[in-house]
Amino acid sequence: MTATDAKAGSASQVPGITGGTGGAGSDKTKASRPTIFVKELSRRARKRLLRHFLALSSGDRLLRFGSVLSDDLVSRYVENIDFTRDTVFGVYDRKLRLLGVGHLAFAPREALPSVSASTTKERVAEFGVSVAASARGLGVGTHLFERAAIRCRNVDIDTLYMHCLSSNKVMMHIAKKAGMAIHRDYGEADAYLKLPPANPASVLQEAVQEQVATLDYTIKANLRAALKWLGNLPGIKRD
Repeated sequence: MTATDAKAGSASQVPGITGGTGGAGSDKTKASRPTIFVKELSRRARKRLLRHFLALSSGDRLLRFGSVLSDDLVSRYVENIDFTRDTVFGVYDRKLRLLGVGHLAFAPREALPSVSASTTKERVAEFGVSVAASARGLGVGTHLFERAAIRCRNVDIDTLYMHCLSSNKVMMHIAKKAGMAIHRDYGEADAYLKLPPANPASVLQEAVQEQVATLDYTIKANLRAALKWLGNLPGIKRD
């Protein structure tokens, strides 16, 4: 979901927050959940982004984009993501497949009339999230939302907006847990969150999160490269 394109860990960990298609399960304890690292993506991740979105079922595409996009429209959406304007976050598994994707789009406040009156800032941000079926209930969506919220703070945006179908229970859960103001109309819901200004702690938190996620990605990439090399050796059975 973006302001110009197709609509598409606990919130208390984000300073100033009191409180997709999947991501916030209540049937698994925190102790049983794997550690989730959220990494900022670049245009080099387009192929993995495309694979992630194409793997979504028709029902998941409906929840993510507000309509069931065809493969061609999904491809066009991915190709048109402007990484110089927007920010895209991802969660990788050990095989470097994207388990979850969060798209944070920035736009002039006039582009979102429903929240324009709630801020004096020049820009607002809109957030959309999707989580692979295999990663539901692990908190992936919530972690992506947390990362988006702290990015907004650190780039001087105080209003984070989400648009989704009212039937999207997971997104509604994330919104409610974050304390977002929610307005429902004709089967759709608009939600927005007021964020506090940045401070040294929020800047440091984002920097550390990105460094740790980058280190995790590098380790996974090097391990995959090593396993691929070993798999090509004579007498070595490939996994």
